[in-house]
Amino acid sequence: MNITGFLFRKDLRLTDNTALIEALSIQQNKTDSLVAIFHLNPQQFKPNSMNHAYFFSAVAQFSKVAEAAGFPIHFIYGDLETAFTALKEQLPKLTKLYYNQDQRGFGRERDQKMEALLANLAIDTYSFQDSHLHGVTDIRKQDGTAFKVFTPYYNKWKQLEKPRFQKINQEQLAQCSIDQRQFFQQGQEQLEKLTAVINPIWLTKVGASVARKQLSHFIQFSVEEYHVQRDSPSIDGTSRLSQYLRTGEISIREVYHRVNQEATDTEGKATYIKELCWRDFYNMIYFENPQQNKLEIQKKYRQLSWNQNQSFLEAWKNGATGFPLVDAAMKQLNQTGWMHNRLRMVVASFLVKDLLIDWREGEAYFAQQLIDYDAASNIGGWQWAASTGTDAVPYFRIFNPTTQSQRFDKDGLFIRQYLPVLEQVPLKYLHEPSKMPSELQQKLQIKIGEDYPFPIVEHAKMRQEAIDMFKGY
Repeated sequence: MNITGFLFRKDLRLTDNTALIEALSIQQNKTDSLVAIFHLNPQQFKPNSMNHAYFFSAVAQFSKVAEAAGFPIHFIYGDLETAFTALKEQLPKLTKLYYNQDQRGFGRERDQKMEALLANLAIDTYSFQDSHLHGVTDIRKQDGTAFKVFTPYYNKWKQLEKPRFQKINQEQLAQCSIDQRQFFQQGQEQLEKLTAVINPIWLTKVGASVARKQLSHFIQFSVEEYHVQRDSPSIDGTSRLSQYLRTGEISIREVYHRVNQEATDTEGKATYIKELCWRDFYNMIYFENPQQNKLEIQKKYRQLSWNQNQSFLEAWKNGATGFPLVDAAMKQLNQTGWMHNRLRMVVASFLVKDLLIDWREGEAYFAQQLIDYDAASNIGGWQWAASTGTDAVPYFRIFNPTTQSQRFDKDGLFIRQYLPVLEQVPLKYLHEPSKMPSELQQKLQIKIGEDYPFPIVEHAKMRQEAIDMFKGY
């Protein structure tokens, strides 16, 4: 009896899973068996972070779903060589491994190392693009080179037929599955150790059923006005699907086709689908620029003299900058592990252009805190805000944090939600509490500088410093 392995990673679902469908297609007789595997690689752990907590809560939940479906997951533990060598020793008849590939960054390097290792273990590998609507080399210019600007990429992207949503025969999956978990107790114990220290509240926020409910809610209540409401952080106007796409609890094809088929044709729908293209675009950009996590894509900006002020960085992380919208956004991130997309741009611009702090510091903090962290999109977004990436915002276009606050949280609902210390401040002063008269501060029992900080920088001054810094390169 030959054994085929299926390796789960950030594709935690039993439907519309490309590599799993392919693995099932070769199980044509009852002498073939399929075994589900998940590699717990300590190199990828981010302990004491919400990113880590959410992801492994999703893994633990999915493990229960897979077991109930008759496709139990075998957890292997350790570095690549240790884990897969032990896998082959325990399952000597394992001759094939199917998995959904990572096309860029750490994941791509890991896949290449894994394939070389498995070849030495006499295991054939079969990998597939599953995480995006279009892969990194699917969309090219006429001359075969990669796009560097989003708009022409998008114009070609929207013309291409999108891969279809595919169901999986659950009965067949259970019939060809084998359970050899008695040989993999160490991996199971490691998963239990990981999840034992995670706040159980995360378990209420994970799973394919939760993801589908969220998708239905978005289609029914938000997508029609998405183009308008997506910029207001106090409104439930975004899809909130990014965390489920990151773990693969729902497939990108299911999201695309359901929105395309169920939502009315509106500007909101078109705008949302365009956002899915941005996801593909940044995935391609990371593939083309594999060092972008460390180096600016625009080489002329690799020698920028960033500010090393650690107190500024800590104030930004803790939501204590004296700029209410920035602070409320960082409080949202620190409390929930998620941040509204408009606010991601605002806080990134503030860190880089108002505090002149290296964008890599902010990106690293997002990697720790965000439950929907995707390296390609987040690095792409940070380099966009820093004016160092491809098709980035020009260095002289700098968000004014106060103006952004007045425009996108004009009624102050979001600020009051995450900065309760300012809850009683009149709207006239809410976006600039430092301008509140001392008599009013005394009346409201809020002292600026003690209960809420003065602005740590002067925006106009720092804006000019940022422009001067960039002009020098």
